[in-house]
Amino acid sequence: MTRFPSSPTARYALALLVSLAATLFLLLGIGALGIVGDGDRDALYLAAPAVALPVALATRFRPGGMVVALAGAAIATVVAGVVAVGLVVTDREVASVADVVMLTAMYAGLFALAAWLFRRSERLSASSAREAQTS
Repeated sequence: MTRFPSSPTARYALALLVSLAATLFLLLGIGALGIVGDGDRDALYLAAPAVALPVALATRFRPGGMVVALAGAAIATVVAGVVAVGLVVTDREVASVADVVMLTAMYAGLFALAAWLFRRSERLSASSAREAQTS
């Protein structure tokens, strides 16, 4: 049975891997498969990396800042999904509402998972720092 990484560095690396994989997966989904159907409409989902990257850079990729960046990316993905569902319903686009909702939930869930992992990394770093001070 594998254990969850116990060092702050390993947890940070796992969180970073999940966040990069989620972003690449989103970009591949937009480029190769399409979420809404039309490539121009799929650009809505680029809001997620557009929100996450400036926040991550501004916070120098620190765990606390990455939590905010990836939570923002998850929220931006949900907002893009709501707009995309509206476009599908009103324009009768080739994509189905169920597909758009499921893909939006998947991408938002991946960003939320990465934010949660960064939060775990941040908490472990704080507890390790407290233990080092008391020793």
